[in-house]
Amino acid sequence: MPTALVLERQGELSLRDIALDQTLGDNDVRIRMEVVGICGSDVHYYTHGRIGPFVVNAPMVLGHEGAGTVIETGTGVKGLAAGDRVCVEPGVPDFTSRASKLGLYNLDPTLTFWATPPVHGCLTPEVVHPAALTFRLPDNVSFAEGAMVEPLAVGMQAAVKARITPGDRALVLGAGPIGIVVALAALAGGCAEVLIADPMEAKLDVAERYDGITALRAAGGTVSEQIAKATDFWGVDLVFECSGAGAAYDGIADLLRPGGALVLVGMPVKPVSVDIVALQAREIRIETVFRYANVYDRAIGLLASGKIDVKPLITETFDFAGSVAAFDRAAQGRPTDVKLQIRMR
Repeated sequence: MPTALVLERQGELSLRDIALDQTLGDNDVRIRMEVVGICGSDVHYYTHGRIGPFVVNAPMVLGHEGAGTVIETGTGVKGLAAGDRVCVEPGVPDFTSRASKLGLYNLDPTLTFWATPPVHGCLTPEVVHPAALTFRLPDNVSFAEGAMVEPLAVGMQAAVKARITPGDRALVLGAGPIGIVVALAALAGGCAEVLIADPMEAKLDVAERYDGITALRAAGGTVSEQIAKATDFWGVDLVFECSGAGAAYDGIADLLRPGGALVLVGMPVKPVSVDIVALQAREIRIETVFRYANVYDRAIGLLASGKIDVKPLITETFDFAGSVAAFDRAAQGRPTDVKLQIRMR
């Protein structure tokens, strides 16, 4: 019986043995986990016990940002072998569904996702996963970087949905882990500059370490005032809303140029009010993002090429034995923390 980090119920974590189905199918691989990142959703399940309709009603293993080593392959697996260093895409769709056939497998209604109730996650020494959703890491991409591919994939999905034109100027609202990887993906996708706004100065300090990212700080005035000044009152080409804050939608149309695009990445806890007419008057195109599809290989390629560097985002790494302490630290929401990771061995 494997040991795992188990969310027993809201507010209670334990590192203990738990029975898991780890049967290897013909098209599966068995992976020895090496590094697992802590996501905001993991923390939210810990502190609140639910996200929308997904409620923790039974003990659940946490973790979905993972990288490791293949130790066994099913009889039908090609392209992967024992010893391969890999990262894992944690959402498993029905590959025969209408959504999957359209390439929208992330929207398959039957998709299961690691550490989303009642599905167990990957904070355990070994996991079994479909080979089709397991990606080999290049030699120059570490396990820690491999565990960052999952959040980076959200940024990649946002950049794809934005339909970036080379030279675009973008604004990212929210400088948390997702906001920063969205900014990095937008730069890699062709944006000349990404402006980023967040009420926490420490988060802006992290984001502004990157060339091409400019922080909009409170001392410079409101975000709207700073965008107007920076663009001669024209507006940015793209706005990526990554904060999930309802207040971010107030006057959001004024930040965009006519014909610009608004990409919604952050998920507000409650319904928000949007001035539809203000968006219509500028013919703003609205795109939405729900996780990702068909971007993992591209994200890995950008890491391997050096065009995206996620290493500065990894704030601290904990041993598996310190997993509970790692989550308690994550729950504190320290402004200087971006990504906390757990080393499995």
